[in-house]
Amino acid sequence: MPADVERILVACGGDSPEREVSLRSGAAVCQALAEDGWPSKLLTLQTPKDVLPLLREGTAVFVALHGGWGEDGRFQALLEMAGVPYTGSGPEGCMRAMDKVVSKLLFRQYGIPTAAFSLLHSGGGHSEAALCALARRVAEGEILVVKPSGAGSTVGVTIVRKEEELSEAVREAERFDGTVLVEDYIPGKELTVTVWDDGSGPSAFPVVEIRPKGTFYTYEAKYTPFSSEYLVPAPLDEKTSDKVRRIAVEAHRATRCEIYSRVDLRLDPQGKPWVLEVNAVPGMTATSLVPKAAAAFGWSFPELAGRILRASLRKRG
Repeated sequence: MPADVERILVACGGDSPEREVSLRSGAAVCQALAEDGWPSKLLTLQTPKDVLPLLREGTAVFVALHGGWGEDGRFQALLEMAGVPYTGSGPEGCMRAMDKVVSKLLFRQYGIPTAAFSLLHSGGGHSEAALCALARRVAEGEILVVKPSGAGSTVGVTIVRKEEELSEAVREAERFDGTVLVEDYIPGKELTVTVWDDGSGPSAFPVVEIRPKGTFYTYEAKYTPFSSEYLVPAPLDEKTSDKVRRIAVEAHRATRCEIYSRVDLRLDPQGKPWVLEVNAVPGMTATSLVPKAAAAFGWSFPELAGRILRASLRKRG
């Protein structure tokens, strides 16, 4: 442990719908850090203010918060104002990644393939004309994905295949965010890529293919044992794998993420990758996607956790 770091707090919990996943990430990271020679203490938070009495000189924070203020940059900004080093992306990268509308506009700006989308704003009620236009598209056979703009872990996401499903899908997304994103559905393979960026330039770990046993990769499919199959590395030809990994790195750069991120994509039947989103603080249980990708790269979970901490301390210590 660096001489100026006396203790490491692993921040988890929060009050977002992803709280339970965060608690699991925090516990797993604590154990992994201990195995890599970094004694740490689990810090379970309910609000950002809970951390303030504990922030003193010699403290470093491993951020294992998912969703809400723990992943949208507010918690990271608080730590920066307190002068406390922390892991992962800074406030700007977290904000850009967490807000799906901002992310998609950035993807467009940088020429990164992403599904066409439209927005519904709940303030004052959705435009009846906009809803009718979407309903007509579904009635004509299009498939749409309805999701909240600022939530993760597939919370509030619905794939709409029938006209009568649209209104309920919008209401479900509104439970988590006032801005609802409606995307064209991209058929094909579900992929994810971990991007590693320790200061020498971002690079991609092996691609992971996800094969949910249900209709799509829901919250339950992510966190219920045996609900999905993971192929690591994904069975792709070298050219396609390189293309997917390159686009993931471009998405990481576009959102200005730092240290590490996880980029979720779809690979259509023609072999074209489409970026869905970037996760600035991805799940970090021993069976999460980032540790799976790191294992395929040759890093154990304790080594991965230790490397994230060391790279972050070099940047912010």
